Amino acid sequence: MSLLPHDLFDVRSLLSDEERAVQDAVARFTDQRVLPIIGRCFDDARFPAELVPEIASLGLLGATLPAVHGGAGMGAVAYGLICQELERGDSGLRSFVSVQSSLCMYPIFAYGTDAQRARWLPSMARGERIGCFGLTEAHGGSDPSTMKTHAVRHGDDWRLSGSKMWITNAPIADLAIVWAQTDDGVQGFVLEKGMAGFSVEEIQRKMSLRASSTGALFFDDVRIPDSNRLAGVKGMKGPLGCLDQARFGISWGPIGAAIACLQETLAHAKDRVLFGRPLAATQSAQIKLADMARRITTAQLLALQLGRLKEAGAAQPQQVSLAKWNNCRMAIDIARECRDLLGAAGITTDHAAMRHALNLESVITYEGTETVHQLVIGRALTGFNAF
Repeated sequence: MSLLPHDLFDVRSLLSDEERAVQDAVARFTDQRVLPIIGRCFDDARFPAELVPEIASLGLLGATLPAVHGGAGMGAVAYGLICQELERGDSGLRSFVSVQSSLCMYPIFAYGTDAQRARWLPSMARGERIGCFGLTEAHGGSDPSTMKTHAVRHGDDWRLSGSKMWITNAPIADLAIVWAQTDDGVQGFVLEKGMAGFSVEEIQRKMSLRASSTGALFFDDVRIPDSNRLAGVKGMKGPLGCLDQARFGISWGPIGAAIACLQETLAHAKDRVLFGRPLAATQSAQIKLADMARRITTAQLLALQLGRLKEAGAAQPQQVSLAKWNNCRMAIDIARECRDLLGAAGITTDHAAMRHALNLESVITYEGTETVHQLVIGRALTGFNAF
């Protein structure tokens, strides 16, 4: 049996029939609907909103949530494969699905009331309402404990003031999950578009995630009814629990980006003739391509085992950190190496490598920088907190 260049250990054979069906469906969507337009979307700094109904119809929004709440009831590995195939197209699309599913629908499901679940989740699963997640602040970055956004109770309402920065989906969102300091610790609130004092500003001039919609959120004494508060959690464990869900998907997504770069570069190396022979026939190219395949295979096995642990309820945050750190580093290194092998042509968006490399500069940064995840593992190993 011949081996696939991007799956040398036949990891696909370890998947269930349902998981393979999910992967194939999303792969077809990526090949037929995403890849023909995504380079131009990146050039034009435009999120392809026209794809949202199709993404929703495939059951990719809130995919792991129960059907009663609009989800598809998929397992963790199936969700990981969704992220992998979407990011094979572009990180912007995977980010959109990750934010909608893990950072917005998940906290409503996990921390909200039955009434809140019924009010928002089904329409979010259908893509009729788009969400964004407001945790990061301009001054805070990797240290959310310095949060300045605050909410004060006024009878049956809350008054929210502050701002959030680098918020994926913000300019297109109908609602925002916003975390704020209160007299009773950090709490989450669902803000809806059009609330007085709630405004959004789109972030321009990005050189990364250009096919994603990013913005800043501003709250000027916004009145929020207590029925919009996520009363099921208090403290930083609320938003951090959401981030663990998102980081799981991010540990799979960059595998797709790396596979896209390897496939493109391998085809180029076979066709490109230099000094009388194909580039692929040189030792230097073969060593680089072999190393890419090694790192992709390692990342696939790491993500799959993390998924099985998550499905068994045994995954630890440190394991999620290790997978996110390893797989993002793997992918960005491969994207840069592929750009080099593509030569001058590699700097254009006619090829995928440069676009993925630029996107991965954000992916390796958000949901915890590489350094943060290294220190999470260091703390687990030594018992000392070096933050």
